Amino acid sequence: MKKLAIIFLGLVFLAGCNTINGFGRDVQKVGEKIEDSTKKK
Repeated sequence: MKKLAIIFLGLVFLAGCNTINGFGRDVQKVGEKIEDSTKKK
């Protein structure tokens, strides 16, 4: 039973890392778009 709980928590942790990583990439892309728009002016 302990092994199952540890595996489950590991999967939840990995899923959380992927979500945070994806969010970081989205924020970076928004920042790049803003930077590009200010350079054009």
